[in-house]
Amino acid sequence: MPEPAKKTVSAFSKKPKTQEAEEGSSVTFEAETEKSEAKVKWQCNSKDIASGNKYAITTIGNKHSLTIRNITEEDANVYAVIAGGSKVKFELRIVTKPEDPAEAPVGEPGDVTPDQASVPHPAASTQGGTSATTQDANPAEGAHPPDTRQDLTGLFTEKPQSGEVTVGENITFVARVNAESLLKKPSVKWFKGKWMDLASKCGKHLQLKETYDRNTKVYTFEMHIIVAKANFAGGYRCEVSSKDKFDSCNFDLTVHEARAPEGLDIRAAFRRTSEGGKKRSGPATSSTDGREDSGELDFSTLLKKRESIKAMHMNTDPDVDVWNILSHAPTSEYEKIAFQYGITDLRGMLKRLKKMKKEEKKSEAFLKKLDPAYQVLKGHKIKLAVEVANEDVEVKWFKNGQEIQKSGSKYLFESVGNMRYLTINHCSLADDAAYTCVVGDEKCTTELFVKEPPVTIVKNLEDQMVMKGERVELECEVSEEGATVKWEKDGVELTRDESLKYRFKKDGCKHVLIINEASKDDGGHYKVKTNGGESVAELLVQEKELEIYQSIADLTVKAKDQAVFKCEVSDENVRGTWYKNGVEVKPDTRTNISHIGRIHKLTIDEVKPEDEGDYTFVPDGYAFNLSAKLNFLEVKIDYVPRQDPPKIHLDCMGRTADSTIIVVAGNKLRLDVPITGDPAPTVIWTKGEKVITEGDGRVHVESTKGHCIFTIEGAERQDEGVYSVVVRNPAGEDTADINVKVVDVPDPPQAPKILSLGEDSCIVQWEPPHFDGGEPIIGYVLERKKLRSYRWMRLNFDPYPETTYEARRMIEGMTYEMRVYAVNNIGMSHHSPASQPFVPVAPTSEPIGLHVEDISDTSITLKWRAPERVGAAELEGYGVEYCKEGTDEWVPAIQGLTERSSMTIKNLTTGDKLLFRVRAYNMAGPSPPAVLAQPVTIREIMQRPKIWLPRNLRQTLIKKVGESVNVMIPFQGKPRPKVTWSKDGEPLQPSFASIRNSEFDSILFIRNTERKHSGQYDLKVQIENVEDTVKVMLQIVDLPGPPEALKIVDVWGFNVALEWKQPKDDGNCEISGYTVQKADKKTMEWFTVHDHYRRTHCVVSDLIMGNEYIFRVFSINLVGLSHEPCTTKESVFIQKSGMDYKSPTYKEHDFSEAPKFTHPLVNRSIIAGYNATLSCAVRGIPKPKVTWYKNKMDISNEAKYRMLSKQGILTLEIRKPGPFDGGVYTCKAVNDKGEDVVECKLEVRPQLAKEEKKDANK
Repeated sequence: MPEPAKKTVSAFSKKPKTQEAEEGSSVTFEAETEKSEAKVKWQCNSKDIASGNKYAITTIGNKHSLTIRNITEEDANVYAVIAGGSKVKFELRIVTKPEDPAEAPVGEPGDVTPDQASVPHPAASTQGGTSATTQDANPAEGAHPPDTRQDLTGLFTEKPQSGEVTVGENITFVARVNAESLLKKPSVKWFKGKWMDLASKCGKHLQLKETYDRNTKVYTFEMHIIVAKANFAGGYRCEVSSKDKFDSCNFDLTVHEARAPEGLDIRAAFRRTSEGGKKRSGPATSSTDGREDSGELDFSTLLKKRESIKAMHMNTDPDVDVWNILSHAPTSEYEKIAFQYGITDLRGMLKRLKKMKKEEKKSEAFLKKLDPAYQVLKGHKIKLAVEVANEDVEVKWFKNGQEIQKSGSKYLFESVGNMRYLTINHCSLADDAAYTCVVGDEKCTTELFVKEPPVTIVKNLEDQMVMKGERVELECEVSEEGATVKWEKDGVELTRDESLKYRFKKDGCKHVLIINEASKDDGGHYKVKTNGGESVAELLVQEKELEIYQSIADLTVKAKDQAVFKCEVSDENVRGTWYKNGVEVKPDTRTNISHIGRIHKLTIDEVKPEDEGDYTFVPDGYAFNLSAKLNFLEVKIDYVPRQDPPKIHLDCMGRTADSTIIVVAGNKLRLDVPITGDPAPTVIWTKGEKVITEGDGRVHVESTKGHCIFTIEGAERQDEGVYSVVVRNPAGEDTADINVKVVDVPDPPQAPKILSLGEDSCIVQWEPPHFDGGEPIIGYVLERKKLRSYRWMRLNFDPYPETTYEARRMIEGMTYEMRVYAVNNIGMSHHSPASQPFVPVAPTSEPIGLHVEDISDTSITLKWRAPERVGAAELEGYGVEYCKEGTDEWVPAIQGLTERSSMTIKNLTTGDKLLFRVRAYNMAGPSPPAVLAQPVTIREIMQRPKIWLPRNLRQTLIKKVGESVNVMIPFQGKPRPKVTWSKDGEPLQPSFASIRNSEFDSILFIRNTERKHSGQYDLKVQIENVEDTVKVMLQIVDLPGPPEALKIVDVWGFNVALEWKQPKDDGNCEISGYTVQKADKKTMEWFTVHDHYRRTHCVVSDLIMGNEYIFRVFSINLVGLSHEPCTTKESVFIQKSGMDYKSPTYKEHDFSEAPKFTHPLVNRSIIAGYNATLSCAVRGIPKPKVTWYKNKMDISNEAKYRMLSKQGILTLEIRKPGPFDGGVYTCKAVNDKGEDVVECKLEVRPQLAKEEKKDANK
């Protein structure tokens, strides 16, 4: 549905009127505003004016006036008054003499707005006869035509409206989009016409801006046109899109010409008149809309324009650069331009243009522009720099056509002298764009490419060892969130297709590979890769083998004591069941079953005789058990008479008094010894000479009736020994010794040592622990880890009995550490100190290609290539050794290693037969040796001298005078040969050329060559009586001299025959041709006739009759043209042909004819105040006399009219016609043969104000 027309409210309640005034008088324009505080600005020809001698501006309340004093012809201009958004234009017309009041126009023109004063609104021509109403309903003060297009999606909340602007002024088009219902930011494109994208045209005259209001969620897009030009007029389109939504809007821009002070509109002659347009479409249309049916061409104005342009060009630009015009003109215009500027030698002109090089226009604003492209890493900063010619000039920076604003710390603008810098901090992928630096009308552009830095691995994978069926998580951390990583297992990539077995998890920078219920097949090396690194870890999957760290032991307890069975297994998650004589033990008030970590306990309180039996612990899921026996100690006391001596009753461990009791360190030892005696004996416990007393210490004794109790809380190693118990009473005493042995886990072994290294293995050795814990060592357990890891991985589960172990399945090049545990029947010791870090590497392969490079009487030079396989360790160097044939004593050639792949061994004995070998060394040691197949005898071998002449010296070496010569010729021969240079059979002097000789080559060097250096150079290499020679031809060339004896041999018609002799100096090389040139003596501009002409005579053709020529010839050789030409002493004048032609006699024809108008005058209707022309065309011989009449009155002497006649086209120009200029105009042509008359009617319509038109329509 079309939008209703907007009604604009004017800021003026009274508007100034167009007035007429005589020269020398004063005139006052008055205006009243709606508001008294409104600010008013006055303009003349779109330029602000201020109070002064000429103008007087007054303001009283809401009344404003402009007074112009001492009016002259130059004051006849268009004036305007501006208040707020309203602008009213009016004119001041100058009359030279008073007019009759009766002839004054009935209605004065009213206030004229910008849209009414220039051209109608573009929308006025779209609806035929209804367009006038549309125009009247939409004044120019902020009004716009209704938008009749279909609303595609309604993305626009405000569409850009059509507008008008005067040349040199600014205008802004605004579009607004509500983003409240959009999922992403809308993108907007501005177009001119159908396809021209304006984003690439941003610069001095066009700027695109966008803003966003977070409160209203409305995007505002603006297109600013600055200092508008006439060619900016036309149709524009704004497109907005957001995901799957799209909308567009068309609008027009009309550009009005600024009114020239002289009243001459140069481009008006090329516009179409509105006469034809009104006949077809009603009201007049804009002259800039470009429509074909907008009017008829004014041919007379076009002809007048052509004449004025030519006259202006001939008069104002006499020193124009014709060659510059020709170089930029199309080929079809050459003949026209040559005729216009008097160039007669067309052939010479074309040849000169063909040789001219179009020089690139040097920038006037920039001394140094931006490079075509820059690259920066993501997160880094970059500085773009340009150098401008004017250090005070301001520059603007644009990104993808959008101006970069000076806000925040993202962009930093700097100006240092002539340098201008743009620094972009913390570059992101959004900064990957095209950047432009604009200075005035010039700009330079570059592309910035933002490169993402490689993703590195911050935290490496760690080796893991799991049991079968457990969950595995391999975790690493990378340097950037969201990075893509690739997982591999044993070199095979793990993909999403295996998601049933593997799961990939991302958490910021962390990446996790999850394996549920690991199996034996899942063991191997896992690798994670990024574009900046990789990390490897090993996964070992073991079968679940439960280890027994402490088994349950047999117990002997007496009645009402406590019995505790305890065992320790390797897996703290394993549960188990206790059995007594095959029957499961259930917890009750006396029986307690506990499981804390890896320790399982069965505790029986107040033991009774029925508790005696076999107790068994069975771990769940394992086919083995742990068994122990509970013995009940029954004390039988026989009746003895009084005064019975004391007696110690021991009934455990074979029921012997000297029994040995074994206790595990950390456990509690409680020994209840029954004693008898009457009276009750006293009990004394001793260990050595130390008496153990009753108390609460860790080792203490208690005495009760019939018992003495010995207790050790948490047995330690120092508690081991023989304890003696003595019982006494008056009847006697008894003594018993109890041997207590404390057993413990062994001490940790010493730090292991790495004996040797392999590609993925190492041999490690260690010393047994100093103390075995009281039980024999049954084996060792080894662990390894990567140097910077915290996770130790066990290498064996069953105790390894030896003290030397070969560890395998390591990664070459990775740094590891090793440690060892000792194991006895009690358990596992603490770990040993870690070994020194080591890297599993293998020695390199042997060096290849070992051979003898050179040999002398006391030295030999060997050469070889690097090993094919170096491995992960860096190659440290090579060791070279030799030995005499028949011996095994290898002697190092040098102390240490050499990094080079060759070596000269000196100070050898002449005649010895020696064998040589080379080994490569790295961290793992020496490689297998590379050995020469046969012994080498130390004796120099005679080698014939041989010169290897380079291919480019096998032909003559040509150099220009002043160039340098550097000739290197290699040779061979042993012993060192004697080298001799000569030139043309004479020895070469050091002052003539420089010579440098070495063992293998000789160099001839001449810094600045001259002609005298030309000739044959001989090189001789001699060893004793054997020699070899070569020759080198050197030719130094220079520019040739000029030809001689140039003379004109013959002249006929348009041709001249020339002849000359060869130059005396050919520049030491062959003359390859001649360049022949000619010149017209009037211009003395030389044109090439023949180039690289081989003969010494030629014919110059196609000369122009009536011109006088001179000629010159240059000689050419390999170097170029001669410095000076040979010029003819005389000139040649091309005359007419000598044949006389007698024309036949004919009767003279009478071409005279009476005047006749071939194009009549046409009736016209024009608007007052605008120049008008009447045109017609007449034919007649002799040229008729033309007289113009208005209402049959001769107007030939009227100053208001100007009569023009050009090639039979007659034009009458009426300057600023008024209503009184209407009438019948007659044009009369008279000559001796007769006369002819043509006439037309001219209607002058007064200007009507838009306000009056609107009132009339109402």
